Amino acid sequence: MTPLDGSRPGGRSARIQEAVHTATKELLAATSRDDLTIPAIAARAGVNPTTVYRRWGDLPALLSDVAADRFRQTEPPAETGSLEGDLAAWAEQFREEMASGPGRSYVADVLAGDATGDNAGICSRYAADSVSIIVQRFPAAHAPATEDVLDRVVAPILYRILFTRDRPTAGYAAGLVSGLLADGRPEAG
Repeated sequence: MTPLDGSRPGGRSARIQEAVHTATKELLAATSRDDLTIPAIAARAGVNPTTVYRRWGDLPALLSDVAADRFRQTEPPAETGSLEGDLAAWAEQFREEMASGPGRSYVADVLAGDATGDNAGICSRYAADSVSIIVQRFPAAHAPATEDVLDRVVAPILYRILFTRDRPTAGYAAGLVSGLLADGRPEAG
């Protein structure tokens, strides 16, 4: 969740957000989730607990904000030389990260503390941005629309991770990409 209305972008506001995010990540790595509290996070971040409550409201909203930030990709998607290769490499990396224990926790945190859907939208935008970078690399290759990749590759991966016991294994995402691209290729004649 983004900070509540009335916050100032940049400057002190950005420093507080960074300190609180860092403290939250450190405490998540060092303690049990059951022992995680806003006062403990505030103390580690060097801010007053009321600052954290005022900006995020409660612990689930803070965890949602921190988790959404972890979805941001800091490097461009890998280049393999082909549309299918680039999409498959990105989708397999996405599948692997989201299916891991920490990845599933991030997804759960994003959704649990996201009453407005803002953080889910941020995560979706991060995925869409990565897919768009790949699609734009191959303008003449009959590349699918970004939304089609999200619907036919990303959505099934997340569905299986969240709602089935059969977590997607290596090759699953690449198979989804192959199927999507096969549907968009002209018939051989």
